[in-house]
Formats: sequence, structure tokens, C-alpha cells
Amino acid sequence: MMDSRRVKDDFLRSGLSRRMLFRGGLSSGAALIALSGFGAAGSAYAANGSGGLPSHPPWKFVFVNHVTTNPFFVPTQYGIADACAAFNCTSQWTGSQTSVASQMVNAMDAAITEKIDGIAVSLVDLHAFNEPTKRALEAGIPVFSYNADAKGNDRLAYIGQDLYASGEALGRRIVELVGEGPVVGFIATPGQLNIQPRLDGARAAIKASGKKIELSEVATGPTVNEEVTRVDSYYVGHKDVKGMFAVDAGSTMAVGKAMEKYGLAKQGVHAGGFDLLPQTLDAIAKGDLDFTIDQQPYLQGFYTVMEMAMFKYSGGLTGPAEINTGLKFVTKSSVEPYRATQSRYEGNSSAEKVVERSGAITA
Repeated sequence: MMDSRRVKDDFLRSGLSRRMLFRGGLSSGAALIALSGFGAAGSAYAANGSGGLPSHPPWKFVFVNHVTTNPFFVPTQYGIADACAAFNCTSQWTGSQTSVASQMVNAMDAAITEKIDGIAVSLVDLHAFNEPTKRALEAGIPVFSYNADAKGNDRLAYIGQDLYASGEALGRRIVELVGEGPVVGFIATPGQLNIQPRLDGARAAIKASGKKIELSEVATGPTVNEEVTRVDSYYVGHKDVKGMFAVDAGSTMAVGKAMEKYGLAKQGVHAGGFDLLPQTLDAIAKGDLDFTIDQQPYLQGFYTVMEMAMFKYSGGLTGPAEINTGLKFVTKSSVEPYRATQSRYEGNSSAEKVVERSGAITA
């Protein structure tokens, strides 16, 4: 063990006063940090508590999205804007309105040509983005994935929900609610990596339960109007269904509409899905949906900008980190704070404000 007296003597010789050393009971561990390779300047920095990130010309980050006009991503875009205000950057929101991978690749190509400071892309296809990601990295442009990830892509880190695990949680909840019988899983775009893993996880959890539940997979389409029409049409042709569930925001909202229209909750049909569209929250409050799952879309924007900014600040030495933005069931017993709160964090208000809360905090 290093002698603490020698540590103190060396620390004093570094240029700091004895008063600074002992004020507040500075430990030998803190002294060791100060005597590390950061030198006397680092010691002074730690002692006086100063901080603040260095100034820089505005960086521009491009977010490539698969459904640019989908209301799910409203809080994501607020998160991007707020993080850019904090880290002095600008952003561009681009990609495809209808999940066309080639349009998203074109957006990445444009960003690479512009020599942008960072690219964030929702990796909804297993192969389409591998080559543009490689070219961006070779050009010195950091690439991060958000909301959806693809195994084998060279992106630096993924920020978003653990999608397969969230599907497993959905499947376990279906087993609890339904018990047995035919159920349906609605999915906007089958095969797409932001939602297909959820349906796969749900199917695996149902199978593992051993219950006699038959899960059908039904595509609803990438736009909200299509989703509402196809969910409604499915029920009309399958009135024996015991549960209607969805793995994306629009389809979940559409399920809530069908449940209300046909009074299905009173008939014992269970339903649920993902995300926090206002219509979905209202359906939970009225009892038409049993639950929805929150994946915190605001953080998928904010944290991604934060990681790209830290990559730029540090010359690539820090920044990339896998972040799971979480999984939380919202039910009738917990939905009211979501409905009562208007904020950028949930996407139902543009106001920049601190949200005051009261009462106990529940996990």
C-alpha cells in the first residue's frame, strides 16, 4: 500500500496549498487522482470544482428515420432539439415516410457527401445500412443507431429499448390476461427490426408458457389510417378472437379504437400494445386497453445526440455506449399522470418546462 504521508508531500509539491489538501478532508485517493497523468492542472481543476464543456462551432447531426411523420417520434424530435440546445448543435430529421430502406440509404449518402458531424439511423433492415455505415465511419463520421438495431452493423452504439425482451414481456402479459384461445398480434411492417423482434419475443414467451394460445400475425401498414382500417377489418372477420395486441404505436392506437367501437372489453376481450399516443392513453383510462408499454422515445433522441456530442468533444475517446431506454407497463392504475401532464417528454406539448410532481415514486 502506498504511504499516505508521501502522497500528501507529493501532492503539496504539485503546487497546491496544505489548506487545499486538508479542507474538507481530502482523501489520499483523491490525491492519487490529482497526481495522475493529468498533472497539476487536473489537480487544480478537481480542487476548485470548475467545469463546463468547451465551446465549439455548431455541429450538425443527421437523424435518418423510417417513418418521419409518425406521431410516435414527436417526443424523439423534442429530445433531439433539447440536447442540441445543450450541446450547441443543429439537427436534420430525414429518411422515409413509409419505411422504404432505399430512401433512408439515400439520406445517409447525402449526409456522408455533406461531411456531416454525426449520423443517427434507425436500423430497421438487417443488411441495407451496412455499406453506408461502413463508408461513413471510413470518412470519419460517427454512426449511432436508435430505436432499432441490426446485428452485424458496425454502428458505434445502440440507444433504444431491448426490443426482443420487451416482446417477451408482452407475451407473458398476454398469457396472464387471456389464458387460452386465439389472439392476434398487429404489426405495421412485418420483418422490420424496430418491431418484428417484439412479436418474435411475444411468440416465444407464449410458447414457453405451455398455454393453448394461438397467436396470429397481421400486418397493418406504415401509416395511421391504414392501421385503423386493417385492425377494424380484422375484427369484423374474426369475432372469436380473445385478445388483440400490437407491437407499434399506430397499431396500438388502432386496437383501442376497435375495442371501443365494438365494446369488446365488456365482452371479455383483452388488448394492449406499445407507446404513449394520447388516444392510447385515453383508451387505457376508459378500460378499452389493458396496458401499453413505454419505451421513452424522448430519450432515444436526447441520449443519441449526447453520445454523438461526447464523441466529438473527446475526439472519439468517449461517447459510444449501449443504452436501454427502458420498459414500463402503463395500466389504468398508473395512466393518469401521463394524461394529466403536458410536456415535451411525452410529446403532447411543445412547452419547455420543468414538470413538478407530487406523491410517492413507484418503480
